[in-house]
Amino acid sequence: MSRTILVTGGAGFLGSNLVRLLASRGDTVRVLDDLSIGRPEYLAGVPHSLSRASLADAVAVREAVEGADAVVHLAARAGIPDSVADPLGTLEANVSQTVGLLDAARLARVERFVFASSNAATGDHELPADENDLPHPVSPYGASKLAAEAYCQAYAGTYGMAACILRFSNAYGPYSAHKKSVVAAWLRAAIAGRPITIHGDGHQTRDFVFADDLAQAVCAALDAPRERIAGEVFQAGTGIETTIVELAAAVGEAVGRQLEVFHGPPREGDVRRNVSRVDKAAARLGYRASVPLAEGMAETARWFRTALADPVLAAVGPHERSGSE
Repeated sequence: MSRTILVTGGAGFLGSNLVRLLASRGDTVRVLDDLSIGRPEYLAGVPHSLSRASLADAVAVREAVEGADAVVHLAARAGIPDSVADPLGTLEANVSQTVGLLDAARLARVERFVFASSNAATGDHELPADENDLPHPVSPYGASKLAAEAYCQAYAGTYGMAACILRFSNAYGPYSAHKKSVVAAWLRAAIAGRPITIHGDGHQTRDFVFADDLAQAVCAALDAPRERIAGEVFQAGTGIETTIVELAAAVGEAVGRQLEVFHGPPREGDVRRNVSRVDKAAARLGYRASVPLAEGMAETARWFRTALADPVLAAVGPHERSGSE
């Protein structure tokens, strides 16, 4: 059955990948994005309606949620370095505006709310990251995501909203030309023949997950019976731990050359190792990531080459703030 789904941050990286998938399923997709970071070019040819407004605009938020069957909340002030530089701005964007959206959805009787969180909410923990871990965020960004998770659970418990949380691992994929994330930055550099920079010794690890897989995770949360998801947290990753050195090799393979690598100082607020346990998402949602790193990186590199050759997309450079997904 076709549903009307509001995607905040839908013109961003993960948003544009998700909007494509939802539209291909026959859903009616509304996008709420202030386009400070998202790019309407990413949605060219995809059926959707766009409201260019900030989540701080209460009137625009109320109008966007009215009549929606579900909300997928991707818009965020993302990135650890930015949160370290401006913790209060991160609090406003990621906590206050999330609560405002939740309450607008409650008043509009929206049935389902899927919140995009991050492993940064868990922070420093024993591996692999598990939904039952005691959270210990080590950055303002992680703390903001954890606070928003708690509000989603509170709205599920108090108001009966089928709100759930997906903790995304480190995402990469097409439609990320504006991002300052490691894969996007390295692909821009590698395709241009420039060296790349690794912060630290390169033996820190992450769980890199392809954007299409995360879009499938969101759809699984939208489709699952409400009793399986209301108030629940799900790790959305691959369960595979990859070092940054291994990631650099994958980028080099995708662009067809060995990369020149420089090392810089470690980034403040970064955890040393990170990988997710994904058993709960498999059991409750029927979701497992399916795209191997080499395959996903090759597809991402192809998209970047095409985008950089397109005058419109080539003009989409990294934003000074690595914001909405």
